[in-house]
Amino acid sequence: MKTVGQFPHQVREIENTWITLTDGCRLAARIWLPEGAEQAPVPAILEYLPYRKRDSTSVRDALTHPYFAGHGYAAIRVDMRGNGESDGIMEDEYLPQEQDDCLEVIDWLVAQPWCSGAVGMIGISWGGFNGLQVAFRQPEALKAVITLCSTDDRYADDIHYKGGAMLTENMGWSSTMLSYSSRPPDPALVGESWRETWLKRLEAEPLLIANWLKHQTRDAFWKHGSICEDYEKVGIPVLAVGGWSDAYSNAVPRMLEKLTGFRRGIIGPWLHKYPHFAVPGPAIGFLQEALRWWDQWLKGIDRGVAADPMLRVYMQASVPPKAAYAVRDGRWCAEPAWPSPNVTPARFHLADGRLSTTAETEGTATVRSPETVGQAGGEYCMIWLGPEGPTDQRVDDAGSLCFDTAPLEKTVEILGAAELDLELASDKPVAHLIARLNDVAPDGTSTRITYGVLNLTHRNSHEAPEALEPGLAYRIRLKLDDVAYAVPEGHRIRLALSTSYWPMIWPAPEAATLTLTTGTSALTLPARLPDAQAAPYEPFEEAEAAPPLEKEILRPATNTRTVITDVESGLQRIEIFDDFGRDRIVELDLTTGHIARELYTIQPGDPLSARMETHWSQELSRGDWQVATETYCTLTGDATHFHVTGRIEAYESGALIFKKDFEESVPRDFL
Repeated sequence: MKTVGQFPHQVREIENTWITLTDGCRLAARIWLPEGAEQAPVPAILEYLPYRKRDSTSVRDALTHPYFAGHGYAAIRVDMRGNGESDGIMEDEYLPQEQDDCLEVIDWLVAQPWCSGAVGMIGISWGGFNGLQVAFRQPEALKAVITLCSTDDRYADDIHYKGGAMLTENMGWSSTMLSYSSRPPDPALVGESWRETWLKRLEAEPLLIANWLKHQTRDAFWKHGSICEDYEKVGIPVLAVGGWSDAYSNAVPRMLEKLTGFRRGIIGPWLHKYPHFAVPGPAIGFLQEALRWWDQWLKGIDRGVAADPMLRVYMQASVPPKAAYAVRDGRWCAEPAWPSPNVTPARFHLADGRLSTTAETEGTATVRSPETVGQAGGEYCMIWLGPEGPTDQRVDDAGSLCFDTAPLEKTVEILGAAELDLELASDKPVAHLIARLNDVAPDGTSTRITYGVLNLTHRNSHEAPEALEPGLAYRIRLKLDDVAYAVPEGHRIRLALSTSYWPMIWPAPEAATLTLTTGTSALTLPARLPDAQAAPYEPFEEAEAAPPLEKEILRPATNTRTVITDVESGLQRIEIFDDFGRDRIVELDLTTGHIARELYTIQPGDPLSARMETHWSQELSRGDWQVATETYCTLTGDATHFHVTGRIEAYESGALIFKKDFEESVPRDFL
């Protein structure tokens, strides 16, 4: 990544200012302005997050927002209520209050003497969500959005549920937010009131999963904030960006297909990061792309955006399985429309261990996976830069029902979502089906291409699940995650079906056996034509960014993921340790430290033995001011209920000044 220190405009930074809302709540904002903006007003670019501009996002903010300001925009980074230096309490994610506050922030921006009256929103993850959600509210001043690693459907494609099954990330992210939001404001900005604000925040702090578990189906709670409820309400231009190593890649092609306004998409090989500094590489000149977007829609300057292809996508090459890649081999492709005219369905029939291009006679095959299948699946949302990716799939293939093609006679490029059309029966009323598509090399190594999950009680609806009648055959459709992947000549494509995917998916209450009818079941691949005519486009520029924040590394970051199996009992432990290091932000003389720990245990043969534990540590210090929090959570389940516990401990100068415990049991609803 190239560091750019000289811009067309000198940049003036306002380290902190207050935006007072109509209810008296003050939101903390950091602003970067091009010199002279008060005399020649400029458009405003807003990033609106709960993640603490003072410390948590300060590194990435320094790379991005001064770059925009240096090119003639006001860049504004605002902390949501209840976080960082902002007043108030945050009760949950994506509530109407959050969007109402943002509408007031936009009104405040428009009223500033340095703002031209045009506003854009940019954000990744939470910030990508709320950009779409606020666009759905249609404020007049909001002219365009750049959304990264976000979703249009909070139930189907967030960190809570996947295919109607519960993700353990439901607990993981709740634990993360319990830790993130329990930190105090910085007294250097808020003065002596910091301690009182902190204690009020701690007292009101929610354990978010306790609420999320009360909404196990796609009810009104999830429909709020999901723009898929009415795509036409997002009428402004949307640039949707994602990465194949990220959990949110499905939303980009879906929004390209469903949104009715001007939209464009970019999907690279990246995990959950901005693409000018994301891994795996190659990174792209994302900030230059963003400037083209802003110039087009906020300043009315024709930057050729209308001529861009609908989707610029990275076609991943076949690589050996690895938990983390520095660079992902492949090439960029461009599609003129989405769905693409360059993609045609390739149908394979499920036969006796084979994927056949010809019709097969009817037969049966069964699968009942060990509860440990999924240990090679990696993290659901790869974000922390550790060994989070899927590894060699053979350990999971061994506990799955597998169907292979013959060695390919030519390369097959997959672009889009593979789909399964299956006839199957279950011997239990609640059961899960997990489908993985793997690239099997001649040496036998198995690389996961994509996967999909379906809680079979959700086969007809996520709103109204229905128990399975044991022994009765059902027609099931399962769509796998979108992907771009080239399987080379001589390799085989493997479909692996399992009934478990631990620790990514919480197990069904009983171990189920699925009986699949072969011959009548099929896999359809979205195959990109080998002679596809690429849409013309200019290659991405080299990645650029503003100068990085100066940090003194006091303890380097380390990340590990360990799988331990007791050979006598069979008990499996998966331990994840993410030490994000301890650093001093030089210009603030502020020291920060963060450590996250996750432990997953399960006993094969007993899905009710599944247990998840988390422990987060946070510290902040400057001179004599020293604060820390420790947060703990556990999740277990019996045949009828989920059981959640949590705890916050807050320390000042090493002394415990606050503690709070949570405990909740919630009935299972077809989970």
